[in-house]
Amino acid sequence: MGWYGRRLTPRLAALVRQQCAAAGQAPRWQPRQAAERGWLRRELHKMAATGAEAAAVAAEEEKRLPEDDDPESGGDSEDEGDSDSSGDGEDEEKENEAEIQRLEEQLSINAFDYNCHLDLIKLLRQEGELVKLRRARQKMSELFPLTEEIWLDWLKDEIKMASESSEREKVYELFERAVKDYICPEIWLEYAQYSIGGIGQEGGIEKVRSIFERALTAVGLHVTKGAALWEAYREFENAILETTQPAPGSVPSPEQQQVLCSQLERIHTLFRRQLGIPLLDMEASYAEYEEWSEDPIPETTIKNYKKALQQLEKCKPYEEALLGAETPKLAEYQAYIDFEMKAGDPARIQLIYERALAENCLVPDLWARYNQYLDRQLKVKELVLSAHDRAVRNCPWTVGLWIRYLLAMERHRVDHGVISEMFEKALNAGFIQATDYVEIWQAYLDYLRRRVDFTQDSSKELEELRSAFARAVEYLKQEVEERFSESGDPSCTIMQNWARVEARLCNNMQKARELWDNIMTKGNAKYANMWLEYYNLERAHGDTQHCRKALHRAVQCTSDYPEHVCEVLLTLERIEGTLEDWDAAVQKTENRLARVNEQRAKAAEKEAALAKQEEEKAEQRKQARAEKKASKKAKKRIGDKRKADDDDEGEWGQDEEEQPSKRHKGDGDGELPEEDMEVETGLFGRSGSEKPDHSANLKEKASTSRKDTPKVFHDSSKDSVTVFVSNLSYTMADPEAKLKELFESCGEVAQIRPVFSNKGTFRGYCYIEFKEEKSALQALGLDRRVVEGRPMFVSPCVDKNKNPDFKVFRYSTTLEKHKLFISGLPFSCTKEELEEVCKAHGNVKDIRLVTNRAGKPKGLAYVEFENEAQASQAVLKMDGLTVKEHVIKVAISNPPLRKLPDKPEAGRAPQFAVPRQVYGPRGKGRTQLSMMPRALQRQSNPVPKAENGMVQNSPATSSQPPEEPKKMSNADFAKMLLKNRNTEWLGLLFSHAFLGF
Repeated sequence: MGWYGRRLTPRLAALVRQQCAAAGQAPRWQPRQAAERGWLRRELHKMAATGAEAAAVAAEEEKRLPEDDDPESGGDSEDEGDSDSSGDGEDEEKENEAEIQRLEEQLSINAFDYNCHLDLIKLLRQEGELVKLRRARQKMSELFPLTEEIWLDWLKDEIKMASESSEREKVYELFERAVKDYICPEIWLEYAQYSIGGIGQEGGIEKVRSIFERALTAVGLHVTKGAALWEAYREFENAILETTQPAPGSVPSPEQQQVLCSQLERIHTLFRRQLGIPLLDMEASYAEYEEWSEDPIPETTIKNYKKALQQLEKCKPYEEALLGAETPKLAEYQAYIDFEMKAGDPARIQLIYERALAENCLVPDLWARYNQYLDRQLKVKELVLSAHDRAVRNCPWTVGLWIRYLLAMERHRVDHGVISEMFEKALNAGFIQATDYVEIWQAYLDYLRRRVDFTQDSSKELEELRSAFARAVEYLKQEVEERFSESGDPSCTIMQNWARVEARLCNNMQKARELWDNIMTKGNAKYANMWLEYYNLERAHGDTQHCRKALHRAVQCTSDYPEHVCEVLLTLERIEGTLEDWDAAVQKTENRLARVNEQRAKAAEKEAALAKQEEEKAEQRKQARAEKKASKKAKKRIGDKRKADDDDEGEWGQDEEEQPSKRHKGDGDGELPEEDMEVETGLFGRSGSEKPDHSANLKEKASTSRKDTPKVFHDSSKDSVTVFVSNLSYTMADPEAKLKELFESCGEVAQIRPVFSNKGTFRGYCYIEFKEEKSALQALGLDRRVVEGRPMFVSPCVDKNKNPDFKVFRYSTTLEKHKLFISGLPFSCTKEELEEVCKAHGNVKDIRLVTNRAGKPKGLAYVEFENEAQASQAVLKMDGLTVKEHVIKVAISNPPLRKLPDKPEAGRAPQFAVPRQVYGPRGKGRTQLSMMPRALQRQSNPVPKAENGMVQNSPATSSQPPEEPKKMSNADFAKMLLKNRNTEWLGLLFSHAFLGF
């Protein structure tokens, strides 16, 4: 079907080959002159001749053609190996039959399963079930517009089977349906060349010309593909011109001369029309016209040609952008549309919209913009209604397209029965939200209301409107509420509109009051705005008595804004009421407001009590955590000081990568005696009966923990070439070698600094410094790489205090309409298995299984589709689906906002008001200790060094506890511990440790 080469000969050869097959003749390759016009000339001679004369002419033409082999013909090799593969073929046939039966059953349950239709058609075509294949294609075409590929396959199959004239008419009907779904140059070319096979019938030539003209109207302006249609049309007319040429040596009659001139003028006109349109390779068309024409090209044609060339230069950037862009090319098409909008040529605007929709037929917004343009600008009935029909067939889940379609049909005065039928189709379209059904019902009711002549007391249209209102209320109550667990109309807007129609247009206040009474019984009586709506309706179309009655009921029932209702009642009585009415209204409003204030006060007290309880519980939890933390700090601090007597190395609040101190036991004056060490170890649960050689053990441990992992300061100036790696396994044997092997693929590694504890165990995180910044950026791509069974977190090395808004989390936390959130998955579900489930509903771009820090699945996943339409369809089809005996829940990805911590109250200690951000993007662990290295935290008010057991707090940073304990040295602590071993002194020791260390 390739008509889009730059040379005409291959395309014409393809045309000859296909049309000979359509005419039942053996296709052959011919040289240029015969190939371009031989077959058409024979067909035209047949049309003019009859009986034996026609046969003789055909035979003579056949002799002029060389007997070349058909390049498409091949050797008959199908029988080879049949005996060897017969068994496999039977098994495959049985499997296909079973699959066909399964697909048919599935379609009987859900006829709107698009992919199921495609699979069934593919299998039936493979099995050669022509009758079932035709029926399957017919059913699919009734539900969905078919793509260009599906139509071309169908048309080729039907053309092969069409031999009689009646069958050819069916093919013509099929072509007419095909060109209505989408504007496709390929289908129009197929249609035109197939019609050439029927030029031997009565009116055949005029029919071909009519099809060509329609094709030019539809796609003749297509910049990249339109030239093929123009050239095919000219070649057809040139072939006819050959038949009108007089025989050599003969003199043409006046009638023949007139026909010849007419045909020449027709070809001239085609050339001139084409050269006035900006098409690719139009320079070649101009050169061909110069070569073909015996007369000079008119100045008007040259002027139009140059103007078209200028227009082509303006269009080329947009065509090149489309050529280089990836699907769906929406931005490129929108830019092209905006360009054509400024030019203002309706035909070109329509064509570019159609080109965009052919590639993005499932984008509702694009259909909406196109239909809006047609409704407001072109206003051609057939064109407008066709576009609306295709829109709702492509995106039936979008209620806005159905509403626009109903309005367009009403605007173009389509028969009422057709509009009602289309509305029923809309109800069965399967909308996503309950409110969509309210909108479509409201649009249809508005249409019915506009049909009614309210000057008559009763009419058929009025009864139909009332019946539709009643049906709408019942439909929302039963059908919609059963499906969505809500009616979609909690405020009863449809019933309100019904009441307004009855009151204002039908003067039937009794019916309006009945409707409002029904509205109030549906849970709306507590809302002031609902009562005021009813009051305004009574005020405009009812009487004062019913207004007063409505307001009295409103005062009694309203719970959200009773003051407003009371004010309206008093205003009414002030203007129209008697003294008794005023007194009754004042008494009623005062009593009601008193009860309301009393209820509000009780509710406020209850809320305050609950808040106080929650606050006390939170305070208790915080105190418990603080005490536990202080206890652990004190134990670790005392133990470390007695083991190594190294003040700087064990100091809290210092950087994790600070240089180790060089001081050892015996270097200072604060050394404890041997017996003091024994007593201390006994207090903390260690054996106190033996006196091991502590100095030897401590030296051995210190040398082991610091031998290969010296601590160094992190240079913040190298943040741009450094990445922070965390969530690594604590049991990793050689982190430096392991990570170097992993990260060397990103670039040259300058240094790897794994972080170890004082005991020499790996803490699960490290810093990796590269030589170049681009290597660090490339290393971020290894984030979430599984290393020894755990997902490794790789993030930029950023000072959070200097960049508080920096976020490590790389995924979007906002609404993404093209991405699904799936929960309830079995933990054993793999990415490949989930992709197999999802790809049946659209093109899956990415799947992310959510895991915990240990790399274990959490039963959650995010699935990204190509566009919003595919994601919407997947939600409808997959929500509630069973996967490995687990019922999954599917929704559009819209993560909830993270709750920020409450602001600290006045007087609260500052350590309890630290914002969540200082703990890093992943928060605290269960130990309430920050897992983020202190080098990244960079606290704005660093804790000063401890000196002699107490912190030297500056006045600006001191938390000023109620009682400031006296500063004590290490020797004082030791003496105090030896004199008093009871728990009271131990508690005091811990409190001092918490404040001083």
